[in-house]
Amino acid sequence: MDTGTGDTVTDQNQAGGYRRGKPMSPWRLVWVAMVVIMSGCTMVGPDFVKPEAPVLEDWGVAQTPGLTTGQADYGKWWRAFNDPVLDNLVEKAYRQNLSVQIAAIRIYEARAQLGIAVGTLYPQQQSAGGDLTNNKLNISDDSPLIDDRFNALSLGFDAAWELDVWGKFRRSVQSGVANLEATVASYDNLLVSLTAEVARTYIVMRTLQKRLVIAGDNVKAQEESLQLAEIRFKEGAVSELDVTQARTLLRNTQASIPRLEIGLRQASNALAILLGVLPGELKETLDGPTEIPAATEAVVIDIPNNLLRRRPDIRLNELRIAAQSPQIGIAKADLYPHFFLAGSIGWRSTDASSAYGDNELGDIFDHNSLFWTAGPGFSWDILNYGRIRNRVRVEDARLQQLVVNYKNTVLNAQREVEDALVAYTRTKEEEWFLRDSVAAARRSVEISLVQYREGLVDYQRVLNSQQSLVAQEDRWADVSGQVSTNLVATYKALGGGWQIREGEEILSTENRTDMIERTNWGDLLDPEGQALPAEEKDPRDWQWPDW
Repeated sequence: MDTGTGDTVTDQNQAGGYRRGKPMSPWRLVWVAMVVIMSGCTMVGPDFVKPEAPVLEDWGVAQTPGLTTGQADYGKWWRAFNDPVLDNLVEKAYRQNLSVQIAAIRIYEARAQLGIAVGTLYPQQQSAGGDLTNNKLNISDDSPLIDDRFNALSLGFDAAWELDVWGKFRRSVQSGVANLEATVASYDNLLVSLTAEVARTYIVMRTLQKRLVIAGDNVKAQEESLQLAEIRFKEGAVSELDVTQARTLLRNTQASIPRLEIGLRQASNALAILLGVLPGELKETLDGPTEIPAATEAVVIDIPNNLLRRRPDIRLNELRIAAQSPQIGIAKADLYPHFFLAGSIGWRSTDASSAYGDNELGDIFDHNSLFWTAGPGFSWDILNYGRIRNRVRVEDARLQQLVVNYKNTVLNAQREVEDALVAYTRTKEEEWFLRDSVAAARRSVEISLVQYREGLVDYQRVLNSQQSLVAQEDRWADVSGQVSTNLVATYKALGGGWQIREGEEILSTENRTDMIERTNWGDLLDPEGQALPAEEKDPRDWQWPDW
């Protein structure tokens, strides 16, 4: 476009005729062209459509004793165990777990990436520059009016703006918003796993502690039986076989204690890492009753359809589809022409002398030193040899993979709930039978010892009854722990636990301080910043650049 053009336009007057207008400003021509082009803007590529997946009408074990159906809040499900130590551990893990902190920082990374995408909606290339040069002309004229040496100074600003005619940049923003929300879902999914793993590890510790107590009690009882056998052997009432059998059983029970202690120490170390502290630093935190936590009330389960809205991993896979769907439009936009506006403005001045007078570098901002250019343009990748179409196909194939993966995630989520529910209800039945079995085994030991003292039975009866008691008590404690861990698995499968972050700051003070000291994060790291997108937030609010 010629900046000195004298082209005119015609306007329709109020009477319906035409009159000659004033010459249109070049800037007005630029804006008219932009409006005309943008008025036909569209967005190529598919819009996001939430995929469908098969969902159960009801759980297969919903009518089992110990379970009730109805609306339930799984936000802080661990309180069902009524264990203050467990409550404290989960709270500390949320505050201190390092993996959770990494996931929180990724949310801010995604927010910054969204800011990059938003920036593409505005002029994409801007630059300001200038130069000062010393020049010498090769001339043969000896006129004193002409100076063959002079300095030149120029200052200017260039800008280019690719218009979003086909929705390429708006699709990028859509993808960025979905990616941000997906990182939030990933953060929530990690919280679900963290709370469940803390509870599971804690229950394993309490179970091992219970088994150690049982082993210690049995060691004491077997030591008494060994002393009884030794006394009777010295009296000549029995053979040495009774003594050796008693000692064998005692040593076998004692040998189980180091193995249980190893498991207890390893579980304690694992719990310490979940809480973000060094191994061995949880001694005071774990002070409390060593009983295995057990739910005090019946477990309430809601309808399977609620699973789709509550489980973060399902939301995560859905949002990955929402982030990938715009990528097809982004790739497809390259099949069409790219329209852009470009312009520059600046000042140029020299200190050369001429017949027209002397100039000074300080006159650079004089109106005679101003120069500018502006105009539209376009480019079109016509000879792309199928590269663009194949790029579109690549993005479409990736989208379809995510759709299928979403369906697979929904199916597996329902399987996990069914598996956890059936494991919980059946191990609870098993635990009840074992409780009765332990009571019978204890009574058998009492009767056999009385009969052995009176010489009515040999030591084999005592040995068998004590072996049975050791096995049954240890198995009872182990299954009691499995009942609780299966309940934890049930709550995890139902998608509970991520709600712990509601109303809380997701970034630790230490991490926030480190990041602010290194980089200008604007208001994004403020507790009330814009890292977490609210459900009621207008999507258009994300389209303002972070100046």
